[in-house]
Amino acid sequence: MLRLTSFLSLNITKYFYLFACIAPIALAIELNAGLLAYVEEKFGTDARLRLVDWQKLANTNKALPELEQVSLVNDFFNQRVFISDIKHWGREDYWATPVEMLITNAGDCEDYSIAKYFTLKDMGISEEKMRITYVKALTLNQAHMVLAYYPTPDADPLILDNLNKQIKPASARTDLAPVYSFNGEGLWLSRLRGQGKRIGNADKLDRWMDVNKRLLNELK
Repeated sequence: MLRLTSFLSLNITKYFYLFACIAPIALAIELNAGLLAYVEEKFGTDARLRLVDWQKLANTNKALPELEQVSLVNDFFNQRVFISDIKHWGREDYWATPVEMLITNAGDCEDYSIAKYFTLKDMGISEEKMRITYVKALTLNQAHMVLAYYPTPDADPLILDNLNKQIKPASARTDLAPVYSFNGEGLWLSRLRGQGKRIGNADKLDRWMDVNKRLLNELK
């Protein structure tokens, strides 16, 4: 699968138009005919249709209330198959872009969270309302990642998760122990209820910087 990673990074950049940045700059999901033809040729009709469905999801639901957007996006990405990075990419820890996830129809917890974050951002939800949150899944005794959505700054956030696919408030997710959270604006020592303590900028996270850079490169 290492060859697939290189193949995507070298070729999708020719056709894929997605703008995402560390700073709070506008994001637009726009898939042109060249990209879709390329994906169909290399990865099949189903891969192309998943990208089309993603674009349609983002572009036709921008006027919906945020809670409905959150539910739609959570359900859409939770249809993808969970797979470890070692099996998927031949790497210990690789953060895929949403395009890579949808082309392969699979990802791990980081990929689900990142894809949901960027899609909801495109649909108009402010970055300050979302935190990609690193937690310990207590039942499984392993590291895990979820997306937390805060309707208001002091709200009990709603947790978007690929393990428990039902959206629940953080106070009901006693199986998760938060460690830290981040978005395009900052990095926090985390607790699932409330905002946590800010400890710096998200550029301290190398993999977060890398996935953003790859998205930026896909725009060029």
